[in-house]
Amino acid sequence: MRIWTPDLRGRLDVTLRLSRVRRYSPPLVLAVSFFLLILIGALLLWLGPASEPGMTLWQALFTACSSVTVTGLAVVDLNDLTLYGQLVILVLFHLGGLGLMTFAALTVMVLGGRLGLGGQRLVREAMDQTAPGDVLVLVRYVAILALSLEALGTLALATVWVPELGWWQGLWFSFFHAASAFNNAGVSLLPEGLTPWAAHPLVNLVVTGLFIVGGLGFTVLTDLWRKRRFSRLSLHSKLTLSGTALLALSAWLLIMMFEWQNANTLAVLPETQRPLLAWFMAVTPRSSGFGIVEVNALNASSTLLIMFLMFVGGGSNSTASGIKVSTFMVVILATRAFLKGEQQPTAFGRTVALSSVFRAYTVVVLSLLLVMLANFLLVILEPDMKTMDLIFEGFSAFGTVGLSRGITMDLSMPSQAVLMATMFAGRIGPLALAFSMARPRRARVRYTEDQVQIG
Repeated sequence: MRIWTPDLRGRLDVTLRLSRVRRYSPPLVLAVSFFLLILIGALLLWLGPASEPGMTLWQALFTACSSVTVTGLAVVDLNDLTLYGQLVILVLFHLGGLGLMTFAALTVMVLGGRLGLGGQRLVREAMDQTAPGDVLVLVRYVAILALSLEALGTLALATVWVPELGWWQGLWFSFFHAASAFNNAGVSLLPEGLTPWAAHPLVNLVVTGLFIVGGLGFTVLTDLWRKRRFSRLSLHSKLTLSGTALLALSAWLLIMMFEWQNANTLAVLPETQRPLLAWFMAVTPRSSGFGIVEVNALNASSTLLIMFLMFVGGGSNSTASGIKVSTFMVVILATRAFLKGEQQPTAFGRTVALSSVFRAYTVVVLSLLLVMLANFLLVILEPDMKTMDLIFEGFSAFGTVGLSRGITMDLSMPSQAVLMATMFAGRIGPLALAFSMARPRRARVRYTEDQVQIG
C-alpha cells in the first residue's frame, strides 16, 4: 500500500490538469465557467437565508447574474439582504470582477501546486494577455493589488462610517463598499445608497478612486508598478490612461454644464459641493453604477452622455466592461489616420498594429448590434413603458453598470431574461470575441482585390 507524504518543504504537489479543457477554445471555457458560477450563486441565494422575505428562484438567478457580471441591477431590495446574502454577493462579484481563472490559478499557487503550460495559457487568455509571459507573476500582482487597495479603501471609509454606524457595522459596510467599488459592482448596503455621502470629500474620492483604478485594468496597473514613468509604459497603457483621463474630465465638465441648474440633481446642493457630485456622476457610468441621483431626473443631454460612457466602459483586463477604453481610442486613432490619408494609426511614437484596428472595429460593431438587439426586444416586450427608460436599461446591462431609471423590478420576466443575457454577453462577449480574433489564421485561398464604394 502506498502512503502519500508531503515533500521536504511541506508543499502540495498540485498540478492543474486541463487535458479535456484544451479541446475547447478559451472563450468557450470562460463563458461556461461564468455560466456555472451564476447557477451555483443562484442556488446559494435561493436555498439559503439570503433575504429577510426570501428569494424566489428567478430573483436569485437574476441577483447572481448581476453579481457575477458586476452589474448591480436588482430585482430585490438590497436592504433586505441578510449577512449570508451579503457574503454570497461579495464572493460572487469578487469572482466575477477579478476573474474566475485568476482565482483558480491563485488557489493552485497558494496550495503550493504547479500550473502547467495549458493552465497558464488558459489563465493568460482569461486575463487578456495575448503576448507570452509569466502569467503567474501577473496573478500575484493582481491578488496583492486587489487586497491592498480594498484594505486601504476600507480603512479610509471606516474613519467616516464607524463613528456613524458603530464598529461592527461601520467596518463591514466600509469593507463591502470598498470591495464593491474596486470590482465595479456598484452594490450598496446603505439604506439610501451613497446618495447622502456623494458630496462628502473623503467618501467621494475614495470610492471613485477605487473604481477608476479597478477599471484601468491589471495589465496597466502592473505596467505602472514596474516602470513607474509614463514615458516607459507600453502603448496600451498610455492609450488607456490618456483615454480614461480624457473621458473623465470631459464628462465632468459636461455634467456640470448640463446639470448645474437642475433642481433634482446638482442644484440640490450648495454651489461649493456641486463639482464633487458632478465628478461622481461623471465617472460612475464607466461601469461602477453607484446610484447617487435620480437617473430619470437627468436632462436628456446628460442621459445620452451617460449611455455613451456606459457603452465605452473601462479598461481591458479590468473589473469593468463595455467595449473598453483602449478599443475606443484605437477607433478614434484609426479614423483620424484615415482622414489624414495615413496608412496606419500612430500614437506616442508608436504605430498601432492593423490587427488591433480590425479587432477594435469588430468589437464596436458587434457590441452595437448586441445593444440594438437587446433594446429592440425590450421595446417589443414592454410596450407600455417609456422607450428612453428601456434603452437606458439596455445600455446599462451591456456595460454592466447597474444604473437604472427605476424600472428593473417592474419589468416582466422575459424582459429581465433579456437583461440577464445582455449582462452576460456584456461581461463575456466582447472579451471572448477579442480572444478569438487575437489568433491570426492563414488564408488558404487568396482572392483578387477589388474596391467597394463606401460612404
